[in-house]
Amino acid sequence: MPAITVDDVLVLPRLPRLDRAATTYRPVRRLVTAPSGFEGEGFPVRRAFAGVPMHELDPFLHLDQMGEVDYAPGEPKGTTWHPHRGFETVTYIIDGIFDHQDSHGGGGTITNGDTQWMTAGSGLLHIEAPPEHLVMSGGLFHGLQLWVNLPRVAKMSPPRYQDIRGRQSALLTTPDGGALLRVIAGEIAGHAGPGSTHTPITITHVTVQPGAEVELPWRADFNALLYVLAGRGTVGVDGRPVHTGQLAVHGPGDALRFTADPRQDSHTPALELYIMGGQPIREPVAHYGPFVMNTRAELIQAFEDYQAGRLGVVPAARVPHSDGAPEPH
Repeated sequence: MPAITVDDVLVLPRLPRLDRAATTYRPVRRLVTAPSGFEGEGFPVRRAFAGVPMHELDPFLHLDQMGEVDYAPGEPKGTTWHPHRGFETVTYIIDGIFDHQDSHGGGGTITNGDTQWMTAGSGLLHIEAPPEHLVMSGGLFHGLQLWVNLPRVAKMSPPRYQDIRGRQSALLTTPDGGALLRVIAGEIAGHAGPGSTHTPITITHVTVQPGAEVELPWRADFNALLYVLAGRGTVGVDGRPVHTGQLAVHGPGDALRFTADPRQDSHTPALELYIMGGQPIREPVAHYGPFVMNTRAELIQAFEDYQAGRLGVVPAARVPHSDGAPEPH
């Protein structure tokens, strides 16, 4: 699981040591195991938010763990062209390569540690697929796609694309150097990630070495969702056991506590976590397929606009790889 790593975490900025007497550690409110399924042209996914009430996820809507799968030549799969309106997709690639393109000109290639942040807003068409050379060769693929809701005032905003390279993430460690934190969006202990968001949120990928404990400061007005990408450990002050494919929904407080088991399996040398939190929007949600609006009437309008071609048309050519950040569209 390469993502972005460093040779010596001790050169990185460190989280502050928390005063346990003055800190309210968040309890684990709910622990769920993601069911497995298939998406797009048939790539395997874990549905991380399945079974969790919407109000506990707000402002998040959906999270798929894609893979981890080692494709044989000819096997890599993606999606066909499909529409979106009313929310944002955040695609984080840990291993492998994915090409993206949308009908407003956004797109590019993301690979180990990169994030493609697409604000669908008023609507667009979108496709995600492995590049042709990867389809021919096969190889390892592992990533996540998170859906973030947009508030009513931003649902019909112009589409926008952010190409976030893994090296742009803010990197920090714990006081004892037992974990590596990659801040993709939002802020942790004064260290801000590169993602620009409509809704205040924080996203971080944390690698915890065997036996290490992390006490992570977290905004009290945010919710807190901890998903286990790989490995085994415990979460919460009561040490609830967790393993790959489980989501821990936390209650109120201003810090999280989690620990990696001293022994991990040979395939997973450390505990890998994807942690999300945000300020709840607390607005009605009307969600059907690729559209997330506030009312049923707005959903019907989204389908009518899509069928009439008002969400865009499929471009004649694919967007070439770009290592920079395109201007918002």
